[in-house]
Amino acid sequence: MIYVAELADIPEGESVRVQGSVAIAVFNVDGDLYAIDDTCTHQDASLSDGWLEGCAVECPLHAACFDLRTGRPSGPPAKKPVRTHPVHVVEGVAYVEEAVTVEAAAEPAQQATAA
Repeated sequence: MIYVAELADIPEGESVRVQGSVAIAVFNVDGDLYAIDDTCTHQDASLSDGWLEGCAVECPLHAACFDLRTGRPSGPPAKKPVRTHPVHVVEGVAYVEEAVTVEAAAEPAQQATAA
């Protein structure tokens, strides 16, 4: 598992970028944590720099939106999903379990509730 941060260091509505085999963005949505690959599948832009609205993040480059629960884009210009990754909270510390394949985007991501 990849260390992310103390829960107190991930404010609601914000994200943290961590490094796995690729960069991963971890978002705090109303106390629930979601993790996706940080790079937009349309062009190489950091999704952790995007705009969060509910359980979706909008890419800062060309406004592609991705569902944080599934990794699926809501429409053009992105066509491919990003991987989702399970987030675990242990004693107030968030960790990401890196998914192996993009098929992880086909199922809703496990979320961790910040307590």
